[in-house]
Amino acid sequence: MKLRLGIFDSGIGGFSVLTTLLESDLEFDVIYLADIARNPYGEKNVEEIRVIAKQIAKWFKTKKLDGLLIACNTTNSCALDILQNDLNVPCFDLIESVSETITENKVGVLATTATVNSSFYKKSLEAKANNISVFQQACPQFVSEIEKIPLNMKKINMLSEFYLKPLLGQNVREIILGCSHYPLIYKVLRAKIPSHIKIIDPSLSLIKNLNNFFKASENNKIIAKNNNVEFFATANIDQFSLKVTNWLEINKKISLVNLQTDA
Repeated sequence: MKLRLGIFDSGIGGFSVLTTLLESDLEFDVIYLADIARNPYGEKNVEEIRVIAKQIAKWFKTKKLDGLLIACNTTNSCALDILQNDLNVPCFDLIESVSETITENKVGVLATTATVNSSFYKKSLEAKANNISVFQQACPQFVSEIEKIPLNMKKINMLSEFYLKPLLGQNVREIILGCSHYPLIYKVLRAKIPSHIKIIDPSLSLIKNLNNFFKASENNKIIAKNNNVEFFATANIDQFSLKVTNWLEINKKISLVNLQTDA
């Protein structure tokens, strides 16, 4: 069975999820939606995120999905219920997926302001282990910098040191990259985090859950890979096309959509 999967993010953050998906054994078609017109989500309030989630769910409803991969931690933390209820297809989210993989009792979370304010990661991790201590660090400037072409590596290095310092001061043993944009600068972060501290990319856990879910289906038979990705963006499609080529080495037409009117 060839799966039809949706992935969405406010921009290129979902590339970390898509990259992991492309390395999986499943055969699929992907519809990737980037809401660039309202990027970044991470500094918006909960009400704004929930309105956006409603529009995203309505847009994806017509796409006949087998599953939705929620590549945006901010939407995951503020509006997971809307996506699950409105779409009525399996939704695979980053936060619950990664919560199942934590092995240490002192954990740091790098995330957007909205995700930190929701405490979704903290609540999810504490629900699975009574003795865990979770330290959250908001990184309000990361997404905007990671979205730039070319990257300003001097500023990204400076911001990395600034955001990591509080977590390292708490002697955490694992650090979760709680925004899908952050794995895109993994090498920068790894160079600044002591080697004994594990860096966790939630996309790996999400795709593992996706694989387990669909491989468990009796009707699903894995056949030769022939994956296809369609890209949609809500603004700046030429610039987004450059980002797709730069990060994914994929040359694809980008279709422009308006979630307020097309949904």
